[in-house]
Amino acid sequence: MFQHVKDLQFNVRVTEPDPKFANLLLEQFGGGNGELKAALQYFIQAFGCRHAYPDKYDLLMDIATEEFSHLEIVGATITLLLDGVSSELKGAAEGNLVAQMGSRSIKTKDVIAQAIENPHFLLESGGGPLLTDCRGVPWTGSFINANGDLTVDLRSNIGAESRAKIVYENLLKFTDDPYVHETLRFLMTREIAHFQQFAAALETIQPNFPPANFQGDVRFTHSYFNMSQGEDARGPWNEGNGPWPEDECWEYIDDPQAQVKETNGQELQVAEGNSRDPKVEKKLEKQLVKQRSTEVKRESDEQPLQWSVHA
Repeated sequence: MFQHVKDLQFNVRVTEPDPKFANLLLEQFGGGNGELKAALQYFIQAFGCRHAYPDKYDLLMDIATEEFSHLEIVGATITLLLDGVSSELKGAAEGNLVAQMGSRSIKTKDVIAQAIENPHFLLESGGGPLLTDCRGVPWTGSFINANGDLTVDLRSNIGAESRAKIVYENLLKFTDDPYVHETLRFLMTREIAHFQQFAAALETIQPNFPPANFQGDVRFTHSYFNMSQGEDARGPWNEGNGPWPEDECWEYIDDPQAQVKETNGQELQVAEGNSRDPKVEKKLEKQLVKQRSTEVKRESDEQPLQWSVHA
């Protein structure tokens, strides 16, 4: 059940219209890292975890609904930035530009400049946002990442919040309007909060690494292949203990080509950097699959199936 409250989550104001920045802001309305993408991604992910993780279902639905409110904030900001544009376009449509072209009173570059001042979406929207990015590319469901495993989906969401934050940071560079800055900083800050919420939720699922259920082949989990040789760099991603206990470490393969030949295409490769038992890993894998399967199984097979329970 959705109920729309007409008060915005944040008070949207602009100093004056700015059609060019309104066009840029479309990126967060109908773009691949925008608010609609986030809202629908979390909304769709929530369906699959309702019984397995009812607490995460609540989290996803809460954040999804907040993202819809952020979409409304972005749409309201775009509309204010386009205030008065419709009447100006109507005036232009009555022949002003054509007349100037006919009298040769302006140059081609001036025509191009005026076209930039009135982006394509202004010609169709009538003063409001369209469901496209700033280049006019329509929003598509292919933006959504929902893989049916919460350890995967939460990591996708952390990435989505990170990308949305950097877009807001970049948008802030293209406007001097203090009121618009306030709005964008609020939205950017909520991306930070959601990042932390998703990260905290991921930590409550144990084990949560590697993502999903299957464990890796212990012969290759600790290997680092030096695939781009020349000025090679070393760090905690390819030397030392890395993320493991003291008795495990990275195996640095300096010459991958020679290693492939020596191991007959990895057929003869043995585990290096760890002493994990492949049989134990396989057993853990089966236990995890069974655990996750039990979590998603309904507690009752009674018919008919019912989504909500009413007192």
